Amino acid sequence: MENLSVGEVAKRCGVNVSALHFYERKGLISSARNTGNQRRYGRDIIRRVSLIKVAQQLGISLEEVKSVFESLPKYGAPSHAQWERLASHWQQQLDQRIALLQKLRDSLTGCIGCGCLSMQRCPLYNPHDEAAKKGSGPVFLLQDE
Repeated sequence: MENLSVGEVAKRCGVNVSALHFYERKGLISSARNTGNQRRYGRDIIRRVSLIKVAQQLGISLEEVKSVFESLPKYGAPSHAQWERLASHWQQQLDQRIALLQKLRDSLTGCIGCGCLSMQRCPLYNPHDEAAKKGSGPVFLLQDE
C-alpha cells in the first residue's frame, strides 16, 4: 500500500500541515522518511488524526490522547481489540461528561425557564456562603443528588 505525504494526510484529514508536525512533535503520530528525507505516513494515520480531532472537540486533552495511543502500535493499524479498549476507556469519561452537561443544562433551564427568581427555592442561592462548607468550585452543580 502506498504511503501518503504530509500534504496528502493534511488534505484528507482537514488539518494544516503544521498540525501534523505538531502532533508528531508531541508523540501522537509517527512518520517514516523516504530517501529524500520527506515524511511519509501509512493510511492508518488518517484514523489517528481523525480521532485526535474528535477528542479535541470533546475537550479531551492531547496528553490523554497520547497516553491512550501509547497502548497502540506506533506504525500500522491497531487491532480490533486495541480499538475496543480505547473506546471503552473514553466511553466512561464521555458518559461522565454527558451526565454533568445534562445536569448543567437542566439546572440552567429550570432556573431561567421558571422566571420566578425566588431566592427561597432557587438551588443556586447561597445564603451566608453555605456552599463554602461543601468545597470550592461549582458545588451545587457537582453534588450528587
